[in-house]
Amino acid sequence: MLFYEVKVHYQRQTGEDNPGNVKETYLVEGITPADVEQRLMEEIKPFIFGDCEVPSCTKKQFFEIIDSPSGDKWYKGRVEMITIDDDKETRKAVSVLVSGSDCMQAHKSLQQAMNGYDCEIVSVARTPIMEVIRAVH
Repeated sequence: MLFYEVKVHYQRQTGEDNPGNVKETYLVEGITPADVEQRLMEEIKPFIFGDCEVPSCTKKQFFEIIDSPSGDKWYKGRVEMITIDDDKETRKAVSVLVSGSDCMQAHKSLQQAMNGYDCEIVSVARTPIMEVIRAVH
């Protein structure tokens, strides 16, 4: 299945009858951008107060998505997969999305998930992703 990073701008109730404009990013699993946008709208519909706009929907590719139960933020890990063929080392960079309460916990979860692979974690950085919405299988 494909994943799309979807940016959405909408008015949300912020308390005391004051709607506030928010800009949020979600990672949504789906087949087409239209399918993804529809799924996202169903998820956030209860929070929308007024106008809603989807300025971008971009296809993203991740080697793996690691959801930690204690993670409330999403981090993108850059990992170099190492293969050795005929005494020649080859490195291929892949992206892994991992949740964590902070960067250190996300890095630790990424290390555990990559245990067993011949690889090197190059970086772990916070993303603007609020939530990962998976398709119902």
